[in-house]
Amino acid sequence: MPAPAEAAQTTPPPTAAAGGAMPARSLLHAPGDPLENFNRRMFKVHQSLDRHILRPAAMGYRDAVPKPLRSGLRHFFSNLSEPIVFANFVLQVKPKSAIRTVVRFLINSTIGLGGTIDVAKGKAFELPHKPNSLGDTLGFYGVKPGPYLFLPLFGPSDLRDFAGGQADSLLLPLAVGTPFDRLEYQIPKAVLTGLDMRAEVDADLHALLDSALDPYATLRSVYLQDRAGEIAELKGRSANTELPGDSEEPGFPGAATPPSSPAAPELQDPLADPAVSPPKPGEAAPEPVKPDPIPSARGPAAPAQR
Repeated sequence: MPAPAEAAQTTPPPTAAAGGAMPARSLLHAPGDPLENFNRRMFKVHQSLDRHILRPAAMGYRDAVPKPLRSGLRHFFSNLSEPIVFANFVLQVKPKSAIRTVVRFLINSTIGLGGTIDVAKGKAFELPHKPNSLGDTLGFYGVKPGPYLFLPLFGPSDLRDFAGGQADSLLLPLAVGTPFDRLEYQIPKAVLTGLDMRAEVDADLHALLDSALDPYATLRSVYLQDRAGEIAELKGRSANTELPGDSEEPGFPGAATPPSSPAAPELQDPLADPAVSPPKPGEAAPEPVKPDPIPSARGPAAPAQR
């Protein structure tokens, strides 16, 4: 009779589940995240880059560059994105939002000293920046987000938003040309905007990820929920999301629901953090359990372009 250790070595591994073939571990993923294994590896790479390079550089940029100069650069590059915002409002058949975007661009480009001062958002004009992208336009017309993506230095995104963001980035180089099509402009812009945004969101990333049981799933959940909410608002499914007249054109997709129509269902978290179970209807929310502190790198430098 063989010894117990020998018997354990000669025991054949399980070959199949009761209903058929043995499930492959690599096929297990959260709904909407078929690339989860790849994304988690990229998230780890990003965490290491962020811990050792990106966050220290962003904090050094914040400490070394005076705040007025950082704000001026931020407003300058944001102002250059207004033509992209305008083009997407036109594609979405939102004429009043498109006109307001043009007026905002003209005000900031002149009175705002080339866009370095955001004059348009003040009380005199009340024209704040409204982000818009090809990813928003595709979502507005019903294109699904596709698989979730996480890429180092780009951060969280999905196939629709990543592709839309790359297309948006080609608008000025193709339509205007120099200097937007030259590396001498593109590289400094990417570095400055990336460092600035990473510094600006540092506290928020601390609050979001430092105590998360699964930082990757938490960030994924927040990103996809935010994007679902933004697309729903763009379609007029929430109050105060349309400018007067933007949804009055009959028959175009995304028109606001008439008052007699049933209210849109409440948005649900598309990919909830697996560590958190929401309470059932009628039940009180359980007391939060404080997890043991776990070391984690800070999150991405910025949201993916949409």
